[in-house]
Amino acid sequence: MTRLRNLSLKAMATAAAVGTLSVMVAGVASADTAYNAAGTYRCTFPGIPLQDVAITATLTGPDSIAAGTSVTPTNVGGTATISAAVHSLLTAVGYDGIRGTATVPVTAASGSVSGPASGLQIPEVIYPAGGAITVNINQVATSSIPSYTAPAAAGTDTLSLGTPITAALQFHKKSNNTWSNWNMSCTPKTSAPAFSPTFTIT
Repeated sequence: MTRLRNLSLKAMATAAAVGTLSVMVAGVASADTAYNAAGTYRCTFPGIPLQDVAITATLTGPDSIAAGTSVTPTNVGGTATISAAVHSLLTAVGYDGIRGTATVPVTAASGSVSGPASGLQIPEVIYPAGGAITVNINQVATSSIPSYTAPAAAGTDTLSLGTPITAALQFHKKSNNTWSNWNMSCTPKTSAPAFSPTFTIT
């Protein structure tokens, strides 16, 4: 009986070890991956003509997705960099700060996206004179993040930034310390940038 009991305990320990290893391997297989896109957009500004803005976007998702299933990415955000030349134009018409929210559409080559990412926060910042401006765009608790549904067949899929990217902004007027509403619209200068790497569909 003692020998049988020892064998049973060893079998249980082996099974537990195999189970733990399986969980660890599964965790590695579904590890999160950062997906990034970057491109130049033509954007509207108050008081000045259309200007080039360098836009980046990032999101976190699984490194592989089962065919036909859906996932909602996290850590959605990015940056918009306004050149020193554009900054000087904004300064010339009296603006020195910005705040608001952005709406960013995303498209899929094969799968589908349930809608744009909206309510992405652009924190209030008053900028010092001169130099380029980097505007941060962040997912917050009140943001609406769309889900992605993978195509029915295994393979790969590519996400891209859609168009237009829009923002409900307020620009700060330095002379009287007031904020002015502005609805910005940005379209790709050439083609909409794709996220890298591609999604693996299993």
